[in-house]
Amino acid sequence: MNVILDEVSRMLNQGSDRRYGGEAVSQLEHALQCATLAEQAGKTPELITACLLHDIGHMLRYLNEGKPQKGMDDKHEDLGAQYLSASFGPAVVEAVRLHVNAKRYLCLVDKDYWASLSPISKYSLELQGGIFSEEEAAVFIEQPYAQDAVQLRIWDDQAKIQGLVTPDLHHFEKYLRESLR
Repeated sequence: MNVILDEVSRMLNQGSDRRYGGEAVSQLEHALQCATLAEQAGKTPELITACLLHDIGHMLRYLNEGKPQKGMDDKHEDLGAQYLSASFGPAVVEAVRLHVNAKRYLCLVDKDYWASLSPISKYSLELQGGIFSEEEAAVFIEQPYAQDAVQLRIWDDQAKIQGLVTPDLHHFEKYLRESLR
């Protein structure tokens, strides 16, 4: 297997022992649930890959575990995008980079969205800059891959179901391979 694929597989498998923030699922379960939702919707290999890897920045930064509880944003979206950019194209990288701002966008444009967020996600939103202004939202949604990031974000919020059965990581390797540069 490609070196990057070995690395992300190792990180995701290590995530099976780590809770996803304060949610009821592990990092791995969250990633698999998000990717499963994209696959079920018939999305591209790149968007399925972005869904699987959108939180890779958290896994890269476990030295700083607990930052949100200490009132700090770890900028995992930027760290993850930077890491992935060496091996994946913009359809993967930009969806990962923009998925946090997609939450800020959705809170502005969908009044029911805020109420659907978990308490932990609401708290992290404040650390990540809060709800976008009208101007910020207009600039955000015009960026390439912003629509993909919005869809990723919606699945990200849904991918927190304890005990949900999904395909395993091996199942998603084909999408990872197809998405490589």
